[in-house]
Amino acid sequence: MMALGGFLPWVYTHLGSMSGAVGAGLWVFYAGLLALAGGLVPAHRLRTVIVVQSVLCGLVALGLPVWQVVYMLSLVGLQGWMPGPGLVLSAFGGVLCLLAARQLAGVRPVAAQDA
Repeated sequence: MMALGGFLPWVYTHLGSMSGAVGAGLWVFYAGLLALAGGLVPAHRLRTVIVVQSVLCGLVALGLPVWQVVYMLSLVGLQGWMPGPGLVLSAFGGVLCLLAARQLAGVRPVAAQDA
């Protein structure tokens, strides 16, 4: 979601749409690729590294869209713009990344039983 949301339009205005790829969306795309790489690492060996990486990616992917919305609200309020699908996908991808980090941090390894 984060990698796709980084390139979709983030803001719709009367003058046209603003793509995420020209600004913060590129950073969200990078965080999405880093999160994908963390998903491919074996969790039983490097769980702490994966949790830290997921939290970092989730904060980037959630923080930048929230900052964009707050910045736009401080500039013009609710007049003349609307959040685009890239902004929404990036924020939801960050929420899912943070939820995955919380779930992975709560998992405890099972002790191997003697056979």
